[in-house]
Amino acid sequence: MPNVTAVNQFILLGFSNGHGLQTLCGVLFLVMYLAALMCNLLIITLITLDLQLQTPMYFFLKNLSLLDVFFVSVPIPNFIVNSLTHNSSISILGCAFQTLLMTSFSAGDVFVLTAMSYDRYVAICCPLHYEDIMSSGVCVLMAGFSWATGLFFGAVYTAGTFSMPFCGSNVIPQFFCDIPSLLRISCSGTLVVIYASFGIGICVGMSCFICFVISYFYIFSTVMKIPTSKGQSKAFATCLPHLIVFTIFIVASCFVYLKSSPNSPTITDRLSAVMYIVVPPVLNPVIYSLRNADVKWALKRLIHNIFSRLSLHVTP
Repeated sequence: MPNVTAVNQFILLGFSNGHGLQTLCGVLFLVMYLAALMCNLLIITLITLDLQLQTPMYFFLKNLSLLDVFFVSVPIPNFIVNSLTHNSSISILGCAFQTLLMTSFSAGDVFVLTAMSYDRYVAICCPLHYEDIMSSGVCVLMAGFSWATGLFFGAVYTAGTFSMPFCGSNVIPQFFCDIPSLLRISCSGTLVVIYASFGIGICVGMSCFICFVISYFYIFSTVMKIPTSKGQSKAFATCLPHLIVFTIFIVASCFVYLKSSPNSPTITDRLSAVMYIVVPPVLNPVIYSLRNADVKWALKRLIHNIFSRLSLHVTP
């Protein structure tokens, strides 16, 4: 193309051009990142060490926490370093790698959340056959499918996006490499590959959403037939955290990727990206921990064991 300069790196615009505000944003994101990291690692540790949490529900929660740790660890550390060093450039290879990992872990989150809805459906609607249906082999297979399929979609999206040439402006008006911004600065006349992969992603995402809705339709129908209010409350208590987590993730994802964003996104668009990347990994462990007695007791047992071992070492 004549009079067009090929792009060999991108500039992540972030939240501000001022060095003072960049440093402040870097510190704030560091605090949020450490909070997300510690909360999810705590959940992973509790589920791994506590024998009473070795159930399918907590197995999927452990996988969700692992995905959240990996997901938030892709764009946030890079943004923190950029903010503190006041260097917002990223290479095309680095941007492609970031897109691959973020898309893979995000898709994996969707599949794991869908598997969790099926687990809750079997537990409430088919309690007598729960152990046979949700065996350890089936759980591992479902989790493995979620991770593998997420990686497949990440590879497809990344290959489709970076198979196109980029020219002209190299500014990405976000603090990470998001696909809508990359498509806007592409100088390719045909976007068949990326639109085809995007269509496949929408179909699969809608399928997961439909499975989620159907599962909870039968769950709520079964719960309403429970004769005692105490039994209904207990059933709702096991489902409500998952319902909140799924809703937050889907709403934030749709607001970021399906919203028609302008060439110069506002601060609201950037904050919605923060809601999508940072908020779910921070809230997921909190929601499950605050409303789950098993997790609370597991934490108390862990703390008690730690202090018991420390006292044994201190006592002569």
